[in-house]
Amino acid sequence: MKDHIMGKFQLDSGQQITLIRGDLTAQKVDAIVNAANSRLRHAGGVAAMIARKGGPSVNQESRSWLKERGEISHTAPAYTSGGNLPCRYIIHAVGPIWGRGDEDAKLTAAITSSLELAEKLELKSIAFSAISTGIFGFPKKRAARVFYQSFLSYFSTHDDSALKDIRMVVFDSPTSEAFQSVWDKELPA
Repeated sequence: MKDHIMGKFQLDSGQQITLIRGDLTAQKVDAIVNAANSRLRHAGGVAAMIARKGGPSVNQESRSWLKERGEISHTAPAYTSGGNLPCRYIIHAVGPIWGRGDEDAKLTAAITSSLELAEKLELKSIAFSAISTGIFGFPKKRAARVFYQSFLSYFSTHDDSALKDIRMVVFDSPTSEAFQSVWDKELPA
């Protein structure tokens, strides 16, 4: 699938945020953000695709992380190398399961903690998947608002961030339409 840029805007602090319909695993960025579970089992959805295309090192490094550091959470993502992918790292973020309570705050935490980890790794570019909008059932439009509010909030307090290229990469029509709808209504031109 060829990338289709659906929209972009630049913050006063220099970050460019781009909404892309495309393949997360093809993004040439410093890190991509995987929608993970707390035990880093990449068995379905985006996680399985990332692990498959990234090669065996992604699962090996995930198992090592789990053994050495334990389970991950909304506020504490893991990271592995990108394996065979064109990114340097994969940040594994745990999103909320819809219906378990406090979902907006948990998704905000997953996004913010991924950005913080990217800062610690001294990255300049990052691409997010639509965390929790697949099998975890988070409503797509609601997730789109949380993502963009989280990006705006984070960079308003981190205006000196080295992260300059932030991508929101969506794959299917329902997700891209939901994110596009929110993008058009709520974000600066």
